[in-house]
Amino acid sequence: MAGTRKPVVEVRRSQRRRRTVSAYRDGERVVVLIPDQFSRAEESEWVDRMLARLAAREGRLARSDAELLARATRLINLYLPEHRVAAVPACVRWVTNQNGRWGSCTPADRTIRISHRIQDMPEWVIDYVLLHELAHLIVPSHNAQFWALVGRYPKTERARGYLEGVASVALAD
Repeated sequence: MAGTRKPVVEVRRSQRRRRTVSAYRDGERVVVLIPDQFSRAEESEWVDRMLARLAAREGRLARSDAELLARATRLINLYLPEHRVAAVPACVRWVTNQNGRWGSCTPADRTIRISHRIQDMPEWVIDYVLLHELAHLIVPSHNAQFWALVGRYPKTERARGYLEGVASVALAD
């Protein structure tokens, strides 16, 4: 089956590396860095594990606008059911030009833009950002009514804390 072919893998052993294993793409090949003392069986196990992790990460990065719209529809049905008409965006898409925001909404034309920077974040963080923007279609400002809508999402505080931590680390760099 096309697309399921195992990539060319280069294993690099390091005497300095003790426990950690990492992997990255270098063109068409995958480089896996492992400790020198790993057995061939451990090497094989870790290569498979790291290939799976890379594939999962790349799958998250390849998220589409259509998937984002489907996610928005699911969130509306779960957390904003009485606003099924008002909360539906005309357009929701990933954008690469938002480096100071996680997402944005223009209620006048019902468009939502989500920063590509969150594509690799946990699903529950993406859901929070998207629900936050969907709530702006109902309440444009950040007033109490708006926060009551966003607060319906059970992981709101956790997601806000996660995003604050990411922003804080970015400022420190």
